Amino acid sequence: MQIVFIGNQFIMLKELESKRVAELFSTPVLQQTAFWSKIKSRLGAEPLALNFKVKLSGLAGRNEKTTDYIDSDIVVLVQRIDNLHSVAYVPYGPELEPKEEYSGIFLEELSEQLRSFLPEDCIMIRYDLDWESFWAKDEDFYNERGEWEGPPERVVQELRFNMSTEKWNLRKSGSNILPSNTIYVDLEKPDKHILSGMKAKTRYNIALSHRKGVEVRTCGIESLNIWYQLYSETAIRNSFYLHSPDYFRVLLSERATDTKSPAEVLLLIAEYDKKPLASMFLVISSTRATYLYGASSSSMRNFMATYALQWKAIQIAKSRGCVLYDMFGVSPFADSSHPMYGLYRFKTGFGGQMHHALGCWDYPLKNEIYSSFVAQEMNQQGYHL
Repeated sequence: MQIVFIGNQFIMLKELESKRVAELFSTPVLQQTAFWSKIKSRLGAEPLALNFKVKLSGLAGRNEKTTDYIDSDIVVLVQRIDNLHSVAYVPYGPELEPKEEYSGIFLEELSEQLRSFLPEDCIMIRYDLDWESFWAKDEDFYNERGEWEGPPERVVQELRFNMSTEKWNLRKSGSNILPSNTIYVDLEKPDKHILSGMKAKTRYNIALSHRKGVEVRTCGIESLNIWYQLYSETAIRNSFYLHSPDYFRVLLSERATDTKSPAEVLLLIAEYDKKPLASMFLVISSTRATYLYGASSSSMRNFMATYALQWKAIQIAKSRGCVLYDMFGVSPFADSSHPMYGLYRFKTGFGGQMHHALGCWDYPLKNEIYSSFVAQEMNQQGYHL
């Protein structure tokens, strides 16, 4: 057991120990499941699963006076970057969110304990934090229209995050890997209430797609070629990173049903007269559904197939017992210069609640090599852990 004190308060992080990936706890956070670990393992990463305990009083929304602990776990993906070095990446983890004043201390303590589980040549730990951004809770960072304008410059972020840490070693990454801004749609409401929470144009487009005869079917790996044609067309049109067909083949074939945290993967295709117009990956983990990837044809866009697709995905998610639908990635607000502005316009039409996360933070383990890696990383496009 190790204890970090801050004045008269402290967080206890104890009993960090490895376990089998198959024993990872069930969680709605897709990237912290055994399913996601197996996907990444088949694609070349080495997943590590670890248990730990945290004192409840150090977590957001918890009673200060409790002396109880909560069990949790974490997935760490070790990825080689060359023959001599590796990095450790924690996708949307740790899942437990500490109180703001303990955030840096919690990650510092976890990082120092993680050292002994990582390869000797590991140069850093990168946490892709889904914790709510400190600055998303600060009204000074919202404009007159009530839109969040993003966090302050990096040096200010690091100053606040490292406050009260011992080593001041947490660094804000130059970019985020997983989306740090998303929209959550509450699925516990009746369909009519979900529809009423959408923008009028979105409701109209859903109805229009049905009137035009767009149909959505659920399929599997046999339709991978249809997906990839639409996906490639979309990637070229929007200039984003293009995964290989093998990546999606792995995604469709893995289920991790022999674990405590499996996932259901559905490939949905929207068609008119058997002509594919749009497609998406819907992944269900515990009580959350995630719109993981989407693609659409450049033709017949007036059929609004993407709207039919999303509404069908929401209905499927509800039928599977999901309480939350994750739109998975938008610009932080309506900024027409942002590369994800188009997704913002589309996804915000479905209603829901915006979530702004802290994004990627690094804990260097070998500072000189880390600095060189970061400089090189900033000049490379399409580096994905």
